[in-house]
Amino acid sequence: MIPIISSYDLLQLASGDMLCLQVYKFIGNQPGKKVYIQSNLHGAEIVGNGVIQQLIDFLSSLDSSAIQGEIWLVPVCNPLGTSQRSHVFSTGRFNSYDGKNWNRIFWDYEKKCQYLTEFAQSQINNDPEVIKKNYRAKIQSAWEEELVKLQQPKSGTVSKQYRAKLQSLCLDADYVIDIHSSTNQGLDFLFCFGTREESAQYFLMEYGVLMTEYDGDAFDEAFLKPWLALERELNKLGKKILFDLESWTVELGSGMTMNSTSIVKGVRGIKNYLSYKKILNTGSRLESKPIKLVKRNTVNSYYAPRGGMIQNRLPLKTAVRQGDRLYQLLSFNKKKQLPEVIDIHAETDGIVFDRSINQCVNQGEYVLDILAI
Repeated sequence: MIPIISSYDLLQLASGDMLCLQVYKFIGNQPGKKVYIQSNLHGAEIVGNGVIQQLIDFLSSLDSSAIQGEIWLVPVCNPLGTSQRSHVFSTGRFNSYDGKNWNRIFWDYEKKCQYLTEFAQSQINNDPEVIKKNYRAKIQSAWEEELVKLQQPKSGTVSKQYRAKLQSLCLDADYVIDIHSSTNQGLDFLFCFGTREESAQYFLMEYGVLMTEYDGDAFDEAFLKPWLALERELNKLGKKILFDLESWTVELGSGMTMNSTSIVKGVRGIKNYLSYKKILNTGSRLESKPIKLVKRNTVNSYYAPRGGMIQNRLPLKTAVRQGDRLYQLLSFNKKKQLPEVIDIHAETDGIVFDRSINQCVNQGEYVLDILAI
């Protein structure tokens, strides 16, 4: 099938040039759910663009009868961040205008919602689809108010202008997938919200980080958090509902690289998940894989106790025990003393989960993460 390719104006530069988003929409011949998939929200995290390109190729080879509902694909969803450079290094994790993390700026309806308990009480006798429709209408109404503010003479910041365009594309979605990678060197894994653990096994990942606490201003959080709040309110009233709405952050490998292994793993997992959700009907065998889910607070970050050069650092995915040497720090000084080699040891058991790209660190700079499992 041939996708509908749409272009959306994003931000106009002082030069008059317009930054745009290009969206590839695959719409099946049967109505159904909407899937929204984006990549490259952080500038250095480019691997998701390879995943989306392969998904476009795959979906283009299908007949429209193989898709129930619609799939929206948005590569390079942050052209400002993607184009940001310092010498030859792609940065783009933080907005250069205000210093904010590009993935900590999004609009969270739960923080704006008033009288959620009263709304839940008013819906207690409705079936889930009616409740979902009514709640979507409340979210959309509040979102329209946000958009109106940007049309006023005082307008809004770059962050608010940007999020307005991006969130407008996915506000009516059922499933949201945001593809990232480590800004440094990292493993492939999944961010999973509590109560959505069953679906996580269909991404075919070995590891996942379970989200139990979150602010709501990350892209995946902003989409799902209001629905999780409504589920909790209904549960208090004795009406246990899990809406068929999910959002995920898929983390694939390292920054500034198009790692082919990570791309293959991402494509395979997303296709399998879409089959599980009955968006895709290609006759492929549905797979599931047990995933090791750990709470976010079990990721222990190590920072340099002194300035120096990192050497003999353990590779990614190395299993360590408490007391094992993680790396050595070659530390120089200005005290008329010889250089010193400092051994840094693990405080807990776990695996090497993420590593800094730069092996030259100032005191207090990030070196690696250990995932306690």
